[in-house]
Amino acid sequence: MLFLQASVEDLPAELDAIADEVHVHFPWGSLLGGVAGSGDITVLKNLRRLCLAGALLEVVIGLDSERDKAELQRLRIPLFDLEYIDTVLVSHYHRAGFEIVERGQRAFSEWPDLHSSWAKRLKGRPGRQLTYLIGRATTFNDPISS
Repeated sequence: MLFLQASVEDLPAELDAIADEVHVHFPWGSLLGGVAGSGDITVLKNLRRLCLAGALLEVVIGLDSERDKAELQRLRIPLFDLEYIDTVLVSHYHRAGFEIVERGQRAFSEWPDLHSSWAKRLKGRPGRQLTYLIGRATTFNDPISS
């Protein structure tokens, strides 16, 4: 297992095609914009660079539409729900080299046991909805140049 603390916009080439799983839990700022926004796909392409063909990408987002309103507006992310994933993000992820194979939402009382201090802190806030998606890295040629 490798834990990485680096900017997703500037990943070293030595990390290309090393992962069979990538987990992005509770992203914020440019990482949230990259995995939940519908604009530039550079972040998703860089995450795809990490992945072997068939690797899984798990994205877990815990948003509160009121508390996080300013950040969502800044990143131009509308209401983040299953319809948004189906109508916008499926094609966005596909262009970056991922097929979304599962997605869902859970109320804060039904959150899985995510082992991070941030997950524990957010779990206690009842207005926060957990939305997740799982993508599989596709095998088409070089997703970086697509």
